[in-house]
Amino acid sequence: MSTPKTREDWERLAAGLSIRHQAFIDGRWTDAASGKTFECISPIDGRVLARVAECGSEDVDRAVAVARRAFDKGDWSNARPTHRKKVLVRFAALMNEHADELALLESLDMGKPISDALNVDVAASVRCMAWTGEAIDKVYGEVAATGPDELGLVTREPLGVVAAIVPWNFPMLMATWKLAPALAMGNSVVLKPSEKSPLTALRLAELAIEAGIPEGVFNVLPGFGRGAGEPLAMHMDVDGLVFTGSTAVGKHLLVCAGMSNMKRAYMECGGKSPNIVFADAPDLEQAAKAAASGIFYNQGEVCTAASRLLVQRAIKDEFVALVAKYGREMQPRHPLDPGAPMGAMVDEAQTHRVLDYIRKGREEGGRVVIGGERLQTVAGGCYLAPTIFDDVAHGHTIAREEIFGPVLSVIGFDDEDEALRIANDSEYGLAAGLFTADISRAHRVARKLRAGSVWVNYWDGGDMTAPFGGYKQSGNGRDKSLHAFEKYTEVKATWINLAP
Repeated sequence: MSTPKTREDWERLAAGLSIRHQAFIDGRWTDAASGKTFECISPIDGRVLARVAECGSEDVDRAVAVARRAFDKGDWSNARPTHRKKVLVRFAALMNEHADELALLESLDMGKPISDALNVDVAASVRCMAWTGEAIDKVYGEVAATGPDELGLVTREPLGVVAAIVPWNFPMLMATWKLAPALAMGNSVVLKPSEKSPLTALRLAELAIEAGIPEGVFNVLPGFGRGAGEPLAMHMDVDGLVFTGSTAVGKHLLVCAGMSNMKRAYMECGGKSPNIVFADAPDLEQAAKAAASGIFYNQGEVCTAASRLLVQRAIKDEFVALVAKYGREMQPRHPLDPGAPMGAMVDEAQTHRVLDYIRKGREEGGRVVIGGERLQTVAGGCYLAPTIFDDVAHGHTIAREEIFGPVLSVIGFDDEDEALRIANDSEYGLAAGLFTADISRAHRVARKLRAGSVWVNYWDGGDMTAPFGGYKQSGNGRDKSLHAFEKYTEVKATWINLAP
């Protein structure tokens, strides 16, 4: 990656940063057909970073047509897997070469600490692109079990045109999770980044061309959900739709997919993840630190945030005090400060949304242990204190709904059965965790938790080798690992008559 930098170093780089602000279609920068733009505002201090093209249905039609033409031409879709591998590995190398620039765009755009943007978001995006590129030529077809008079071949072919709609909290990483396997399998992609954080997606498109991806194969349309996202989801010439974001939007996009051409649709949606701490947890200090980082990392703007802390009552008071200690150490600072444990919320709207949940938590009887207020960390910016509510009832709003901010709800339980009942009593099922020294309990509870990812004695582990996806209304996204390739391919059975 890069050598360590001070806040002053990052601010100097920011002053000379070139920000792409147009749509990227057919390998070229272009204004929106309507000429409309929207302000891209940094939540760090409220300043306008750029006026970005606001794409609409006309731009969607053009980008999809370009993507279809590129797919049908076959320079990418029919390329040998070894060629696509070489290009995607080169793409990963270019992302790594421009790590500082990409991290800075991410931090300025959505407020996350620069160290996290560099060492987590960019680094994980590079690993994803490189791992996916290296995996392309390890994906095989099948030979069906048949009699001697016929041969059944099962092959995977690219879908065609894939529309990817990604969120604002991990803009580059979520884009890469969709983009890498879609491109690996030979598809063309139209990416719509969130209007809250479009900048890294635009820069990635430019790097893709430099890496050798043909013009028209990867297109980026900044804009809003109604103007660009919905037309993409409804488009009759889009073959696959992939999304990460809220459950409400995911449901709407599923309707769009069904109302149009029944395009393949994979939704990665919200979460209200339980983190269960039993009295026999092997290291309460380590568990408390994990609980604090599990909810306060990235300002709590994480779909897998450990937002429900379930603690066995025998240790609850002691454990909550430990979590509060670590929470107090995670106060937000200027995001370009390399030591900042938290940065800014993504925008004013999200800041007020979280403050409304904090108000509801108080009104419904929750007790604020730490935090609960807006901070003036940087003038004009969007900053919230890490907040812990104790004495939360399972039916309270802050224990049921996804807040997407640095707000932790603590719920006590007496035994394993009660912990499982509370943990699973949610419309979500994205992630869960538990801390215990009993290996039998760990295995038993993990199997009974209705969640796509379960972590034992730590939070948010894993790498590219296992799938990421949810149960229930957390969706069916299945990003990462070889399982991700399945989303971007059609399965074809070819039968050959071998009879004499």
